[in-house]
Amino acid sequence: MSAPPKTVLHASDAEAAAIRQAVRTADVAEPGPGRVRAGMEHVPGLLALLSDPQVSAPLYDLPRPITEDSVTRWVAEAQARALAGEGLLVVNLDPAGEVAGYSMITVWPERASAELAGAMRADLQGRGQGGSGAAHTFGWIFQRLGVRLMCLTAALDNVRSAKLIEAAGFRPMGEREAVRPDGTTRRSLYWEMTAEEWRRVHRL
Repeated sequence: MSAPPKTVLHASDAEAAAIRQAVRTADVAEPGPGRVRAGMEHVPGLLALLSDPQVSAPLYDLPRPITEDSVTRWVAEAQARALAGEGLLVVNLDPAGEVAGYSMITVWPERASAELAGAMRADLQGRGQGGSGAAHTFGWIFQRLGVRLMCLTAALDNVRSAKLIEAAGFRPMGEREAVRPDGTTRRSLYWEMTAEEWRRVHRL
């Protein structure tokens, strides 16, 4: 289960309302082609994606066990959060229309903060696409959703994700205890970045 950032920001009522509206109306295809909001029609593809341990094993916030029922509930919960302006579940479709990855954006409007999690299909990993795709998504979250802070976590042994995150300019801030949906915990590496830092690093 996603937890708000360690750094606590306080959004005004107007700022929080604007973030909620931005989430509700966001065009998730803006960061790149093939991205759509997850719907029930994507459950079979997400089930196939997440049933691969190479994809799902490093991720702490997925429903377990991964079954058609649990993935269906996961998508339904994400749709409810999107209507509330508190998150987006985005699927990445390959040229054949198959689910090739996903991104889960969790938003805390009252704190003007967000978290991004996600994964790509195993055959697409290690091709250098993840870094560029993630960088576009980070910038889009700051610019389009209007949050002022983002946090990220990764498993202690997830070297690939750690390199990608730090290459994007996120500040390592030690570790945090990540709570899984079943209530168990996993120690995770933890990073933060502000919108101002993002603009400075990327000269925007």
